[in-house]
Formats: sequence, structure tokens, C-alpha cells
Amino acid sequence: MKLSAYRFAWTVFGILTYILDIGADIWVAFQYFDKGHYSWFALTLVFVLIATVTIQIFSLSWFKDDPPESSDTRRCSPRQITVVHLFQMGIFIRYKDVLRKGFKAVYRSSQDVCDLFNIVADLSMLRLFETFLESTPQLILQIFIILEHKERLSIQYVTILTSFLTIAWATVDYQRCLRRSLKMEEIVFGLPTVVYLLYKLFTITSRVLSIVLLTIVNVYFTLALVAVVWLFGTIWAFRQQTNFCKSKYLEMYYRAVVGVILVFTFFNIKGQNTQVPMAVYYILYVLQTACILILFWCVKPSLTEVFLIVTITITVTIILGLICLVLYYLYLHPKKHVPNVADEIDGLEAGPTREQSSRISRFLQQ
Repeated sequence: MKLSAYRFAWTVFGILTYILDIGADIWVAFQYFDKGHYSWFALTLVFVLIATVTIQIFSLSWFKDDPPESSDTRRCSPRQITVVHLFQMGIFIRYKDVLRKGFKAVYRSSQDVCDLFNIVADLSMLRLFETFLESTPQLILQIFIILEHKERLSIQYVTILTSFLTIAWATVDYQRCLRRSLKMEEIVFGLPTVVYLLYKLFTITSRVLSIVLLTIVNVYFTLALVAVVWLFGTIWAFRQQTNFCKSKYLEMYYRAVVGVILVFTFFNIKGQNTQVPMAVYYILYVLQTACILILFWCVKPSLTEVFLIVTITITVTIILGLICLVLYYLYLHPKKHVPNVADEIDGLEAGPTREQSSRISRFLQQ
């Protein structure tokens, strides 16, 4: 495996989106505080804290599980690593490792990239957690505030934009890292990447906007829907008997996080065939969205053209998202060109496991 300048630039872009996303959310939170919107201030910060604490917990656990020589942390004591994570800065240690090793691999022709790809895979998973615990809920909150309370700040639009950038980066990067970890053909840069990205962005956008409309009808309806979907997603994760963490309690936490991801998008967790689960998921997804739209217009039939535009956007994005999903898996998926290789969200590695496999690869082979 080799690290190209493009891959390295993609990683640097991920660092920038992470810093921009967190910074913009904290900024908008204090803007709400200055204007006396204390509940919005608290909610914005709660989403940030839940996400950052979660990724620090997993990051610290993985540092303890991994051999010391796998990163630059060999120079730090376990106590120092713990303190850094307590200050919510643990993810930057991983980014430092990536930047140092990535620079050597690209510009100094270093061939020792196995550890580098493993660190990148871990970062990809951590960023996926952050995306659906923080960026996606922030989208819902900020769009709700704009539509329902007519509170418009320039920084809100920055927050919405950075959330979309984070979702786009995290979803595509996770798939690329997963295929690379399994030593499978990666998603080709170009049309396949674009179509896969559009599938995720369109379906997540329709989900976000439909939840916003439901919240405008009644916030308790939203809490009930999210709780039910999360509960079924978490139960499904338990039934898959995942073995992602060495700690039993951390494994339970991981399954709960998977339940959150499943509120917004499909996420296979066990390397099994996904055709039936994915079909069931998106059938229920469409039915839920249709019910929300019907309920919204029955309860609030005399709303402005803004809500008509939102409704049309939901309908169009869900249709386009599903079309992109079908096109990608029928014509653009890498397995169409590589016989007897499993889907990257399905799949087990064909052949023997390499000695220094990534965490994702080891997990999928359980």
C-alpha cells in the first residue's frame, strides 16, 4: 500500500473540517448566550460535549489496547495520555501521528505506511461517531431555530455549512478507510465517489429536514420517534453480537452509538450481507418520512411558502438519494469489477488476515 499526495490532502482536509465544525458550533452557542437564548446555548454545547467526550473515551481505550510502538505515544506515559484525553485533546495526538507519518510517506518516500493506515482507520471511525453525535443533531437544531423562531445569525449558516462538510467527509472517508483496511479495491475517485456521497447527503438531508418539521409540530413527537428508532437500532446491534471493544461496558456504549447512527442513515456493523437489512431500513425510512409530511400538513395546513419549499426539498432529496443508492450498488460499486469480493459495508476480507490488521478489519472478521 502507498500513500498518495491526494490521500494525504484528504486527511488534512478532515482535520480542518473537524476544527472548523467544533469551532463554529461553540461560537454560535456563545452568540445565543449573548442574546439571552440560554436553552439554545445549552443544547448546542450539550451536542458538542456528548460527541467530544464519546470520541475521547473510545480513543483512550484504543490507545490502551494498541501496542505502544504503534504511534508516537510511545514517548508519553499512560498517565499523560489519560490527562490529554481528559482535556478533550486526545484526537489531536492521532492527527499529529497521521501528519508526521503521512508527510514522511508522501514527501520522503517512506514505505512504513501500515501503522499510518491503521491510525487513519481509527480516526475515520472516531470522526464517524462525531458526525452523527454532534454535526447531524446540530443541523436539526440550527435549521429548527431558523424556521420556527426566525432567529438568523451569520454564524448559524457557517455551522450548517460545516456540518454538511463534516457529514460529506466522514461518510466517504469511512468507506475508503474500510476498504483499504480490508485490502479491497477502493471506491474510485470520480463518479463512484460522487454518487456515493450524493446518496448519503440526500438521504441524510431528507431525514434531517423531516425531523425538523416533526419538531415544529411537537417536540415530544420527535423525542418519541428518535427514541424508538434508536432503541430498535441498539437492539439490532446487540443481536449482531458485536465485539468491537475489549471492555464489556464500552461495547455496550458502542452499540448505543450505533443506534444513534441508525437514526439518520444505514450503518452495517458486522460484515454480513446487507441487502435485506438495507432494504427494510429504507422502506421504513420512506414510510416514516411520508407520515411526518402528512402529519405536518394536517396539523399546520396554513403555513408559509418556506415550509412548502422544505416539503418539496424533503421529497426530492429522498427520491434522489434512493436513486443514487441504487445506481451506486448496481453500476459503480467496486465489487462489480472484482469477482468474489464482499461489499465494503458488508464485508469480510477474502483470504488470510494480515498480521498487522487495522481495528476495523479485526472487528469485521469477528
